[in-house]
Amino acid sequence: MSAVVHAVLGSGPAGTALAGELARRGHVVRLVNRKGDGPRIEGVRRHAADVGTPEGARAATEGAAVVHHCVNVPYPQQVEVMPRVQEAVLGAVEESGARLVVLDTVYPYGETGGAVMTEDTPWRATSRKGRMRAALDERYLAAHREGRARVVLGRAADFVGPGVLNSALGGAVFPGALTGGEVLGLGDLGLPHSYTAIGDVAAGLATLGERPEGDGRVWHLPTAPAVSTREIHAMIERRTGRPLNVVVLDEPRPFGPFDEEFMAEYAEMFYQNTEPQIMDSTAFERAFGVRPTPLEETVDATVTWYEQLLSRP
Repeated sequence: MSAVVHAVLGSGPAGTALAGELARRGHVVRLVNRKGDGPRIEGVRRHAADVGTPEGARAATEGAAVVHHCVNVPYPQQVEVMPRVQEAVLGAVEESGARLVVLDTVYPYGETGGAVMTEDTPWRATSRKGRMRAALDERYLAAHREGRARVVLGRAADFVGPGVLNSALGGAVFPGALTGGEVLGLGDLGLPHSYTAIGDVAAGLATLGERPEGDGRVWHLPTAPAVSTREIHAMIERRTGRPLNVVVLDEPRPFGPFDEEFMAEYAEMFYQNTEPQIMDSTAFERAFGVRPTPLEETVDATVTWYEQLLSRP
């Protein structure tokens, strides 16, 4: 496959994992954040730009054939900032003709009563952030329908995996699991809950970036079959060889890395922990031949990554 320039906007866990995946596939990769900083990634060039501005978005995407929008901002800023980022990034790809691959969430579906979420599930969000995400997605798809841009959306469930800190299965779980400290559990731990491995997020987005026949719609990125959070805790216990000291929050309150401001914003999304959250990625798997990583493997890799993180001086 000939080298194609891919610009990855956002250097959080998803953007960083995606940049590495694209480089391994032989693409020319530009990883963009505000400062252009971060650890070295083989085959990836870092670039500084503020993609929330039209000029920054144009500079970040110049010369790219594919643009991957993996930008996220802190919860309290999302409703205000994310539409501004969309406007700038959409404007840039409309001018350049680059394809746009957008990392998305399941927020637009809102409360489902535990029904399995597929790409055909109605968008019925009532939360501020869910309505905001749904409005953004409508604009992305409208831009594609109207021929102004070539766009595809890849939705993921809650992230888990190496490098993932701010997740229900992140920094509030694995350090405590390894040290005997407190481990966060949200809501009803017996409900099935989908978690998308960060490596599968990267593989899914990279595949969408290489396969333009998927454009113009939403896809669920490869996600392992849902199990209960309690079952995942058992996987962690088997891997670490120690029982978890789980603290269950029945309602949002500050815990570990999640401060009062974050939890106040998260309150409207807490329904995700009081009803089953089951995301089905069968359509993607059949269309592109990409299978999700088994959860046991993801848990093993995540524990190993946190062991290394905690051992650093």
